[in-house]
Amino acid sequence: MFLRNLVLLSFFLLAACGEQKLPSPFKAGDVSAKYAQADFRLNDASGKPVSLADFRGKVVVLFFGYTHCPQICPTTLADLAQVMRELGKDADKVQVLFVTLDPERDTRDMLAQYPPAFYPTFKGLSGDSMATAQAAQAFGVIYQKQPNKNGGYDLDHSAGTYLIAPGGKPVLLSPYAQPAALLAHDIRLLLAFK
Repeated sequence: MFLRNLVLLSFFLLAACGEQKLPSPFKAGDVSAKYAQADFRLNDASGKPVSLADFRGKVVVLFFGYTHCPQICPTTLADLAQVMRELGKDADKVQVLFVTLDPERDTRDMLAQYPPAFYPTFKGLSGDSMATAQAAQAFGVIYQKQPNKNGGYDLDHSAGTYLIAPGGKPVLLSPYAQPAALLAHDIRLLLAFK
């Protein structure tokens, strides 16, 4: 009995000495394992084809939404503008990308004006319905049309914001309404990754 207890005690002590996982320095969730290979093939507001590779060297802040969104999208873009102001000179190393989930209504002209209305360097991206669906699927974004009382439609959609390091990893997912100070904290940490 004594020997058995000694063996069990030794096992638990050795297990306790194993590699400990340190808490993440990030405030957003690290989703690198799931989205490390995620990408898109869309067009910027001028019609130029772009993918994540076109923004290497910068932290990419990626948000999916639509210009007719009544609350989540404008709130998120306003919060991201606050983040850019908090970053000061580091804002030059960040690219915010707003990907429309509503290519039927969100024209290139609208995307040339809507995101930069919140902050001058914000870019709007779009694609046809297939490219939009592929981009959304690559990042696990869910969206669906819902008829509204005006005879039109709204889109229910996922509301997280992706933060992607300059070299493509790590990839973080920040929840809706994450305070600007916490987003700025994570972006500053990501700027250290190459």
